[in-house]
Amino acid sequence: MSERQRPIVDLHAGCACGQVRVRVSGPVRAMLLCACRDCQKTTGAGHAAVAILDADSVTVTGDTQSFDRPAASGATFTRTFCPTCGTPIHGRSSRWAEALLLPPGLFDDNDWFAPTQLIFARSHRDWDTVADDIPWHETYRTKES
Repeated sequence: MSERQRPIVDLHAGCACGQVRVRVSGPVRAMLLCACRDCQKTTGAGHAAVAILDADSVTVTGDTQSFDRPAASGATFTRTFCPTCGTPIHGRSSRWAEALLLPPGLFDDNDWFAPTQLIFARSHRDWDTVADDIPWHETYRTKES
């Protein structure tokens, strides 16, 4: 991914009820779509859109709630959300603890988001339309691809 594809953002966002506020300031490390079963259940859709940023680039204010679950990779995945309205705020994997995974839909201004890959294509649903001009990976992208 080139630097052109890795925008540097300075954004504010909030949950649906306004109790939780998020500020993101820094480079976006990756932008992807994930079609794993956990993301499908979390979004209620065929995939999740994910922007990955350094955890120290993200400030969250307001009360949040989190839950942990084992991921298919063997890692622990933590999802954080607003306990009042249920808006997803971010996720974190024990595989990459210094990064946060944020849903770009959280931000009013999200025109900077341009996914570069689909991961967990093995569980992608035929009815879920995803651009075919980005690489699809059966699980995680390998270092060779």
